Amino acid sequence: MSFIIYNAFFLFNRVVIGSKEHMLPIVFAVLFAVLFIKYAKRNLNQKQQNRTIHIFACVISLVVVGFHMHKISLGNYNITTDLPLYLCSLLGLVIPVFTYYRKYWMYEVLLFWIIGGTLQAVLTPDIALGFPSFDYFRYWVVHLGLLIVIFYVTYVLNMQPKLKSVFKSFFALQLYVIIMIAVNYMLDANYFYLNEKPQSASLLDYFGDWPWYILVGQIIIIPLFLLIYLPFYLAKNNQKKN
Repeated sequence: MSFIIYNAFFLFNRVVIGSKEHMLPIVFAVLFAVLFIKYAKRNLNQKQQNRTIHIFACVISLVVVGFHMHKISLGNYNITTDLPLYLCSLLGLVIPVFTYYRKYWMYEVLLFWIIGGTLQAVLTPDIALGFPSFDYFRYWVVHLGLLIVIFYVTYVLNMQPKLKSVFKSFFALQLYVIIMIAVNYMLDANYFYLNEKPQSASLLDYFGDWPWYILVGQIIIIPLFLLIYLPFYLAKNNQKKN
């Protein structure tokens, strides 16, 4: 009985924006990222740096796989809502491929996808089951983990985007959207929220109803990616002046 009461208290509450369940993982991730990056830069050689971030990326991917295996084992897996096709879940699966091969073109695409998409998910989390559910931990490990990977690769492995990277990432995103439109049509699904906005509060709430929020979102993608690129542009200019 106490276990049921415990679950009812903790598990059946959607995570509220600004709550401890929301803010504490972010604070922990920021502290971890700073220490992780500093340690790798100061104490690891290049081979160790590469191996360390690849292992970290594999952990993210295993969490995604484990979460979906867990849902399948419960017998309530629904391919119209549960496939790992939302952008961050998909990135959680493919991120070890990037950290293994470390191809620059992959970095160009992933940098803007991860920062642009994951930050929005971090600021406005869509988590139906709060602490200490598997979904809660999966959500934060994937979203915050992806950010840590991309910042690590940027500051430890010294990959840097170029202006043309903005447009490469944008056109790659359009390909993903086209694929998701086809998948949603075949499965009568709502992956990437192309047919309906998420239940939780999000930036899409300010963009109007369907299909206007999709059109507005498309219009602001390049300005958003340019804003993400701005610190890199300013840093390069400062280096040239010095």
